[in-house]
Amino acid sequence: MTLKKTAIALAFLTAAPLMAGAAPAQPGYPGKPIRMIVPFAPGGTADIIGRVFAAQLGTELGATVVVENKAGAGGSIGTRFVADSAPDGYILLLASSSTHGTNPAVYKNLTYDASRDFTAITQLVTVPGVLSVTRDFPAADLNALIAAAKADPDKYTYASSGAGGLGNLAMELMKSMTGAKLMHIAYRGAGPAFTDVISGQVSMIWEPVPASLPYIKSGQIRPIAIAADARSPELPDTPTFKEAGLARYEANAWNGLLAPKGLPDDVRKKLHDASVKALNNPEVMAKMASLGGTVVAGTPEAFESVIANDVKKWKNVAADAKIQLDQ
Repeated sequence: MTLKKTAIALAFLTAAPLMAGAAPAQPGYPGKPIRMIVPFAPGGTADIIGRVFAAQLGTELGATVVVENKAGAGGSIGTRFVADSAPDGYILLLASSSTHGTNPAVYKNLTYDASRDFTAITQLVTVPGVLSVTRDFPAADLNALIAAAKADPDKYTYASSGAGGLGNLAMELMKSMTGAKLMHIAYRGAGPAFTDVISGQVSMIWEPVPASLPYIKSGQIRPIAIAADARSPELPDTPTFKEAGLARYEANAWNGLLAPKGLPDDVRKKLHDASVKALNNPEVMAKMASLGGTVVAGTPEAFESVIANDVKKWKNVAADAKIQLDQ
């Protein structure tokens, strides 16, 4: 074999694993700015969490991490964009309990697969939801609320920031567990939903603590129960659903970091290690706590389990409540 033919053969053998679909390693990663896609509009809880995390992640990686909002279709547009991107570590997704929990449960033609189209890096934070009622609601606690909803079926209503969203499904889960009869009123966003609860046109609302807290602290709405394992420092007088008698009730919002499917293992490890360091930074932890969140910073495998379990749970809830939406 000539020297030229030997070189060609060696080149082919070297390239063969890549041709078979294995992801290439990325020596020197990161060598340019990283884009972290937030699939929601600026200013919301996910956007705030994403920006706090991205700034510290960039510090830990020694690179610039740019937050880019790609909102629409309940987070599906930005999520699909990341799924279609190259798995090189330069396009990441701030995933949520909507994009990788409730969306797969309610959209019959979702354009991505929550598990197969992504590489899990870590779950960042969990944020509890809180059930709040109008100031003059006749029930003082969760048991009384459930009793009232059973005594007068569909007399009382609950608002959500959108059909098929976490607030909708979290309330349907409560209804299925208790037999409460409540009518759903869907809005386009949390703002108008809170407005009608505050005015008394709608009886109650389930939303994450960061969105609810300003209205609770101003006395415009009254918290009944919080969906967490322990009471929130921001709402120390509000019992958990478990304390209030609903021991098996679990529903919370979360955010996590994903990359497109096929991310090289060395890049995944570098991103995971840097993410854990970023999340355990005292300033980051304090900021997440001020938003009502609890830092997780777990393994990729643990995050994969969270996604799989959430999709399964919310699919069951959506099926029982007969909730199915077009994309």
